[in-house]
Amino acid sequence: MRDAPAAWGLARSVVPTGSGPVVVHHRPGPDPVLLLHGVAGSWTTWTPLLAAAGGIGDRGLVLVDLPGWGSSPEPSTPFTVDDGVRVLVEVLDALAVGSVDVVGHSMGAFVGLHLAVVAPDRVRSLGLVSGTTTATVRAARHPWRALVSLPAFTLLRAGLLVTGRSARRILRATARTGLLPVLAAPVFAHVRRLDPSVLDAFVEEFRPGRFTAAARDAAHHDVERWSAVACPVAAVLGRGDVFARVTDLDDLRRLVPGARTAVLEDCGHFAHVEHPEAVAAFLGLVAAQG
Repeated sequence: MRDAPAAWGLARSVVPTGSGPVVVHHRPGPDPVLLLHGVAGSWTTWTPLLAAAGGIGDRGLVLVDLPGWGSSPEPSTPFTVDDGVRVLVEVLDALAVGSVDVVGHSMGAFVGLHLAVVAPDRVRSLGLVSGTTTATVRAARHPWRALVSLPAFTLLRAGLLVTGRSARRILRATARTGLLPVLAAPVFAHVRRLDPSVLDAFVEEFRPGRFTAAARDAAHHDVERWSAVACPVAAVLGRGDVFARVTDLDDLRRLVPGARTAVLEDCGHFAHVEHPEAVAAFLGLVAAQG
């Protein structure tokens, strides 16, 4: 992962929103793509995909650090998926960007789906990468049952509720002692093959409070609303994803008939980091190269 916006022709700006200032990396151009990071992510999470897709050709790019993530400060009030959609519309308006092709990872896929429901005129198409969708919602609502269906998500949530603010300090201590690959192993299919920058970013970007807040919000979300999505949808996830399930894709096809889906073998929760070329090809981003 590279914190080098100039490599992609991106300009950094800070957009004032109703949830506070939001850091945005933006490149003007035709047919813009909006990239939404997930938990333990920021705009840099997308740099492996950008490299695999040739910087996504000459198309416009919008990469947002959602409030409380990356370089964007914590919002002053509890932050919900509705707030996330409002922030994105405010950002697009500030940049004079109309409709976009949305690609979201994990939590970003969740927000992208809601954006397509609430502001359909702003979303031309929707790409979901390792999306935390129906299985996560059920796990957030019924944590005891989720010990069987989604144990990693449930145990992480419980652990963060116990450790609270000290969780990030514990994670950094684990990194200093060299044990971080053991801790991160459930998230990636082959954690020891990763570039060191990936785990460094994982430690830096993880926000325990924001994770638990997102889980609380997900528990109250009505996924049936996703049936209102009218734009083309493509969803891909890894067979070994511990925060999503292959059955999520079945649920998605029921809610959004015509959605294209794919499962990547030998892949964990960060499909766009572990298999960026395959994800770019499936989403049609490679074809966008000039």
